[in-house]
Amino acid sequence: MATLDRRAAAAADADPSSGPPPFTPPPGAGHPRAVFAVLALAVFVSTLDVFIVNIAVPAIQADFAHSTVADVSWVLNAYAIVFAALLVPAGRLGDVVGRRRVFTAGLLAFGLGSALCAVAPSLGFLIAARVLQGAGAAAVTPASLGLLLPSIPPRRRAAAIGAWSALGAVGAASGPSLGGLLTQVGWHWIFIVNVPLTVIVLAGAYRVLPEIRDPARPPLPDGLGTVILVAAVSLANLGLVQGHSWHWDGRVIGCFAAAVVLTAGFAARSRRHRAPVLELSIVRVPAFALSSLSAALFSAAFSAMLLANVLFLTGTWHYSILRAGLALTPGPVAAAVCAPFAGRLAQRVGPGLVGGAGALLFGTGSVMWVAFIGPEPAYWSLFLPAMLIGGSGVGLALPAFTIAATSTLAPRTLATGIGAQTMFRQIGSALGVAAFVAVFGTPTASTVIGAHDDVRWFMIATAAGAALALALIRRPRPGATGTPDAADRHPAG
Repeated sequence: MATLDRRAAAAADADPSSGPPPFTPPPGAGHPRAVFAVLALAVFVSTLDVFIVNIAVPAIQADFAHSTVADVSWVLNAYAIVFAALLVPAGRLGDVVGRRRVFTAGLLAFGLGSALCAVAPSLGFLIAARVLQGAGAAAVTPASLGLLLPSIPPRRRAAAIGAWSALGAVGAASGPSLGGLLTQVGWHWIFIVNVPLTVIVLAGAYRVLPEIRDPARPPLPDGLGTVILVAAVSLANLGLVQGHSWHWDGRVIGCFAAAVVLTAGFAARSRRHRAPVLELSIVRVPAFALSSLSAALFSAAFSAMLLANVLFLTGTWHYSILRAGLALTPGPVAAAVCAPFAGRLAQRVGPGLVGGAGALLFGTGSVMWVAFIGPEPAYWSLFLPAMLIGGSGVGLALPAFTIAATSTLAPRTLATGIGAQTMFRQIGSALGVAAFVAVFGTPTASTVIGAHDDVRWFMIATAAGAALALALIRRPRPGATGTPDAADRHPAG
């Protein structure tokens, strides 16, 4: 029976009238498994870098004399801001000049930035190198998916996307423990490890990846709009990070005012440009706007939590960096375990319900930290259960954001919508780290627990806001999802 089925399938492939035409990979593409392996390793490295650096913050601060948490926060935010601003333009540029060309250029930038981070003689140099790293990661991420899908037979694409996404979760889960292990040798090693991995991916890229362009020759992306967005987010971060040092005076107000003006200018330019950084038409779809707002709020809470927990374990409970990394690993593991089930559940009952429940679970974990965790170590009885609850919430929430954002977009805008929401998430992450610095301040030994509780209340409030935004999204009627006019028929999402 199996042999007959295979012969029937082969006959259907040979006869166009009996089914879809046979799959033809792009010229120059290697075996689909080889293509997937090269692209997946690139995504794993770029995702790992986001989580591995958090655990090294105390070591970086200690290595650069007289630096503060506010100063070192730019090591995280320089990467996040540049990544957010360049993500969509890099994807558009790949369509114009070639996705493999942009992918390999991004890898070179990422690898060079990693090498420069490893030899950084000063904190300013390290932050500048992180900008280069972020630019490289922004080029790699959209190009990787744009190279993967045309090289994989249609019947295998869903599984390939699932595995591609799962590797990001593996990178997140392995970040704290691997970062702690490498930082024991020296924080420079969290960047050194990227260099040989980047070389391996580059060698594979030139052997198995095809060159793919958009035959329609779309216009070049908006460079000035990208610069405006970077400036707006950076000024907002500067105002938050420097708030305590500047005593919340006119300089802080000036930063916030300039960020608002630049954001308005960015919106105006996006309205006029042929290839804007942000397509305003998709923001007008309520489901997309609400899911993106929710994703930004949740990312702010999540990024604040990552940094807060590292500093709490190493500074208050006096864990070593390796022990802290191992202690934090169960949280992202719980998220990685829950995420696949959450995606399927969101398709059945609606992303608003699943994502909202995830945000509330995350907030519940934060409430447990405020209520029960103090200066005396209680990892197994208190910290771990709270982290597992919060991590499960992360796993429920993250797939729901993407499903909610794309459920009412037309097929031709899906890729743009996913890129735009990723941009909002990265902006939320940068603002979350800056908000942590603003809320945490510079506490003394007697006030540090209260400062951590203040940060956790911030996490609770933003997670609740994320849940509320998702709760406002109505599930589209069957048959509406993915149709060009779905958003018009269901304006509330």
